[in-house]
Parts: sequence; structure tokens; C-alpha cells
Amino acid sequence: MCYIVVKNTEKRGCYALKTRHGNKLIELKRKLEEVANKNVQVVLISRPSAYCEYAPYSFAETEDELVQLTKQA
Repeated sequence: MCYIVVKNTEKRGCYALKTRHGNKLIELKRKLEEVANKNVQVVLISRPSAYCEYAPYSFAETEDELVQLTKQA
């Protein structure tokens, strides 16, 4: 398991989705990077507790929800 994290560098907090490694994850990361504005980072992490610089975390329930949140980030 891993987490895909969307972080606007000019704002506090981030959006995240728990997911699995593989081709589907790569496709999702590319899609998020396409819709994100220039101040948004898309990163993969092993566990949120190890990366406090992204806190607080808001967790999306689905990939589609994360895409929508990324567009607004």
C-alpha cells in the first residue's frame, strides 16, 4: 500500500488517497499532474505519519474525488 498526495505549496494541508502500486497508480498520477496548477505537487508516500510536512491530511474516498480536489487545490 501507498498514498498518493496532492499538495498545494502555497496552502496548508493536502489531499491524499490510499492506493496500491502498479499501472493504475501511474495513470492516476499522470492524470493528477495534468489537471493540477503550477503550485501543486503530486507525490507518492509510504505512510502519512512519516511525512508531517504535508499535514493535515484530508483523505479522498475515490480516485474521481481526488481528481476533483486536485483541480481545486
